[in-house]
Amino acid sequence: MIDFVRDLRLHRYPGRGILLGRHEDGIHAVMAYFIMGRSQNSRNRIFAAEGDGLRTKAFDSSQMTDSSLVIYHPVRVFGKATIVSNGDQTDTIYEYIKNGSDFEAALRTRTFEPDAPHFTPRISGLVERKGKDFSYRLSIIKAADAAGQSAQRFFFEYPRPIAGAGHLIHTYAKNADPLPPFAGEPKVVPIEGSIDSFADLLWRSLNESNKVSLFVRFLNPRTGRIQTRIINKNQ
Repeated sequence: MIDFVRDLRLHRYPGRGILLGRHEDGIHAVMAYFIMGRSQNSRNRIFAAEGDGLRTKAFDSSQMTDSSLVIYHPVRVFGKATIVSNGDQTDTIYEYIKNGSDFEAALRTRTFEPDAPHFTPRISGLVERKGKDFSYRLSIIKAADAAGQSAQRFFFEYPRPIAGAGHLIHTYAKNADPLPPFAGEPKVVPIEGSIDSFADLLWRSLNESNKVSLFVRFLNPRTGRIQTRIINKNQ
């Protein structure tokens, strides 16, 4: 495992990130999603609950210059499946699962974001309740070359999550121009403490100038009960 607090603090701009795993209690599924921003347009956002899901919204609509890649549903729930992603592929995954297909099939229809020269990767996660337990998956779709002529799709499956451990994936490897994509397997990180202490620790690990919003959810797969925390820098 890595110290994700130290790891994220060393990354001035990891971009957007997804963390999925099992709490140290051996029961709860843990989900987290954060967004960061370097431009005023990206920083002008908040997370807002929408049913059991989540939506990004403009903090000041008069200052929103382009909503195409910044306004979307980061979290949607269908039945026993919770979808987390950094873009409108959340809706693609939702529709595929709703129609009896799966996570991987949905993402094979998508590619990286069209924001040259960065070609921001699409990162996605899925937590599925199975009986009294759960499993989770992660994916990253990124450009295979600097010109954005080809895509690479990577899928990671965790059928029996380990107590006290999770996996973190984020869009960028470091703060640069253009922004280089995340490389390698998702990072193994510890998951400990209450939802409030965990959310606070994760929030404080993000760069103060660039962090925008954080979503954390604890899900009990035995009962279906959820606890959710949302932190917005703009509120």
